[in-house]
Amino acid sequence: MGQRGPKSKPASVHYLNGNPSKKPAAALAAGLHPAIEIPVCPSDLLSDDARAEWDRITIELAKLRVIAQIDLAAVAIYCQAWGDWCEARSKLKVVGFTGYITTTPSGYEQQSVLFQIANKAAETMKSYGALFGMNPSARTGVQPSQGNMQL
Repeated sequence: MGQRGPKSKPASVHYLNGNPSKKPAAALAAGLHPAIEIPVCPSDLLSDDARAEWDRITIELAKLRVIAQIDLAAVAIYCQAWGDWCEARSKLKVVGFTGYITTTPSGYEQQSVLFQIANKAAETMKSYGALFGMNPSARTGVQPSQGNMQL
């Protein structure tokens, strides 16, 4: 079973609310702070778009101090989802709007496989991107590492 209740607030937000639960300051400040370090791009990224996103996003995450070696898999999944999304969208662009719907052998209409791939990749990017604060609401819950920066 997963975590119950709402996600924990970051320490800074908790303090802004006046520490209503009266947690000790040490408990709020505690946390894992690995060294800021950009992992080596995995050779398993399948597309040029995914590798280009890796090069772009890891630099930005390092500037924000929210990437470490331990984050390799999460960043790789995000970047591969970006590559999958780009590939699916470029193929949809070729076939046009008619490529969004396919007809089954029994005559029913459904979303095309390309459209489903693009949507699933977008969901993956949203969920993995939130881990690194890649949208405005997620940024409130991301704490930069206090570790040493190694680029």
